[in-house]
Amino acid sequence: MNNLKQKFAQFMVGRYGVDEFSRFLLGFAVAMMIVNLIIRIPVLNTVVLLLLVYVYFRMFSRNIQGRYRENLKYKELTWKIRSFFTSKKNQAADLKANHIYKCPKCGQKIRIPRGKGKIIVTCPKCKNEFEKKS
Repeated sequence: MNNLKQKFAQFMVGRYGVDEFSRFLLGFAVAMMIVNLIIRIPVLNTVVLLLLVYVYFRMFSRNIQGRYRENLKYKELTWKIRSFFTSKKNQAADLKANHIYKCPKCGQKIRIPRGKGKIIVTCPKCKNEFEKKS
């Protein structure tokens, strides 16, 4: 088993390998296979097969700069979508540690750490003070 790993590692030397674009294409191909199990569109089999061939072509390619440029282009095109979901994930994690309150006077959002009991909050924008439970 270990010998097989070494042989595969030796085979992959100088080849591009797996990147985010390849993972996306592979996931998309698997999703299309599942859809094809439900809907049964014959053309979809061909599309899935071509996607899988392209994924393996990219993985085993020795044109590292070309594959790297393709991955950069993919990242540029999907940057807004990925950053949206990353920010939502960070917001959800932040809500576990903090409360978000709005100032009753100006509407400014204020982040207050949880677990401090009743506190007087001072709005940084309008300096209005109000009491909240943290």
